[in-house]
Amino acid sequence: MTHTELKVMLQEGESYLVEFKESPSDNLDRELVAFANASGGQIFVGVKDNGLIQGIHVNNRVRSSIQNIANNCDPPVKITLDEMDQILVVKVKESDDKPHRCSSGFYLRVGPNTQKLKRDELLAFVKAEGKIRFDELLCRDFDFKRHFAGPKLRQYLKLAGVSNVLEAKKMLTSLGVLSVQAGRIFMNNTGVLFFSKHLENLYTHTAVVCALYKGVEKVDVLDRKDFNEDVASNIDEAMIFLERHLSVRYEITGALQRREVPVLPLEALREAVVNAVAHRDYFERGANIMVEIFDDRVEITNPGGLAKGFHKEDFGKRSVLRNPNIASLLYRMKYSEKMGTGIGRMRKLLREAGLPNPLC
Repeated sequence: MTHTELKVMLQEGESYLVEFKESPSDNLDRELVAFANASGGQIFVGVKDNGLIQGIHVNNRVRSSIQNIANNCDPPVKITLDEMDQILVVKVKESDDKPHRCSSGFYLRVGPNTQKLKRDELLAFVKAEGKIRFDELLCRDFDFKRHFAGPKLRQYLKLAGVSNVLEAKKMLTSLGVLSVQAGRIFMNNTGVLFFSKHLENLYTHTAVVCALYKGVEKVDVLDRKDFNEDVASNIDEAMIFLERHLSVRYEITGALQRREVPVLPLEALREAVVNAVAHRDYFERGANIMVEIFDDRVEITNPGGLAKGFHKEDFGKRSVLRNPNIASLLYRMKYSEKMGTGIGRMRKLLREAGLPNPLC
């Protein structure tokens, strides 16, 4: 940082990435965890709130004191220290091990201010950071005798090519979806999504909603079906709906019968449906996965946006699993791959059909 850059930053004042402190003892730990929990930032120690330089005598004791404050956060906050014009600049990087807390609680940078997170805010933050996963949480409402569907487990094992040699509970435990705590059987949400007799009796937001519209807008609905039986059945039923309603073109090959070819490759659509089911945000209970057919396109959407750390430019290059347990079971039953190749396969299938890439 040059002297000119420092002068400009002091003139611009405090911001989302900049904080002024007169001394290290002025609640510095709160600012450290707030920046680490957000996008990182810089703390200028020896500067008043109005941007005027008060100055601070920087020596090894001061540096050591600030480093100890950072180390005493839980987990410790990584910092670097620079000195300029009697100002100690504490640089904090965005952490890859959120959330951090100090002795007085959890804090987050919001605009130019540091705010303490309340309980619900902390829960929302942790969920957004991927520290709590829906598919790993236990479903306290699941009653094994009343809700478990043995035939669905047997069908899963058949598709996965696994010998059904253990009793159901032991098999479910080996799949990572069942546990016993204090003598009580618990199924996690992955098990609920795959092996419930009637999923709609436990969760209503897990449905795949399919709709056929007249024209190119969401105005006239010609057909609609809501599927909420289990993860695999929801995918299969959505594909049946697509096959039934997609337009076809005819190819004359010289055989006795003409060949009917869907206007969109069914394999590409299946990739998109499986992707939506595997990667949706199941904490979002106000929306369902939508499979919508228009005269000129098919739209497949899932709630929750992109997973933390994943960006549009990553499509087809890498995979970030929001629900790793769900993805693992879908992979075992050969419904999907875990290598991040789904987008690439969709693009390849559409290209071979002479169609443009899907819009993401």
